[in-house]
Amino acid sequence: MKKLVLFLTIMFMTMSYGQETKQIPLININGEGKVKVAPDQVCISATVETKGNNAKDVKKQNDEKMDAVLKFIKKMNVPTADFKTKQVALNPQYDYEKKKTSYNATQTVEIVLKDLSKYDELMEGLVQQGINRIDKVSFETSKLVQLQSDARKLAMKDAKVKAEDYVSVLGQKVGKAFVISDNSQIYQPQPMYAAMRMKESADAMGASNETLAIGEIEVTANVSVSFILE
Repeated sequence: MKKLVLFLTIMFMTMSYGQETKQIPLININGEGKVKVAPDQVCISATVETKGNNAKDVKKQNDEKMDAVLKFIKKMNVPTADFKTKQVALNPQYDYEKKKTSYNATQTVEIVLKDLSKYDELMEGLVQQGINRIDKVSFETSKLVQLQSDARKLAMKDAKVKAEDYVSVLGQKVGKAFVISDNSQIYQPQPMYAAMRMKESADAMGASNETLAIGEIEVTANVSVSFILE
């Protein structure tokens, strides 16, 4: 009797498992959505770097140059909230051949410029006031969140259209989405731009020149969708 009960229990479990793992007819499709927009702001990371044999003098010189840079940025009517000091450093550097220690001071300011028509004037002024290293120039959009949402919607529509194309010749219909996976990469806006010409001296600058070809920012979303076939 116990063997019979055990046998019936195993049969019931097997049947139940078979029902649970019943395959659902699916079609798996990748979809892509793209949205392009012109940049409306630029993020600039600029550094004042000074060197010398006396730490106090090197730091003082660096501070004076950065003070002039910050005053110039304010003069350009960049809002206080749109620029900030990102890094300050004073490091000793020992020359083993000369057996002498020198010092290197750096201060970095990050600026978000929302009026691109001022770009050339700002960049030239930064160099004139003491900036001797441009670490980053990144053209961006202030509407990124909305653009990402638009790209995702386009990606889903693209997946649905592709699925309907495939099943249209089979006499079937595309049903509800069963699984959705977001395969989008982390967004890094990288429009093309011409390199700013760093002059060897302020006297060599002359008149302002157009140095940019900012192009467009492309926001892309990629999805994988499994649709139920009806």
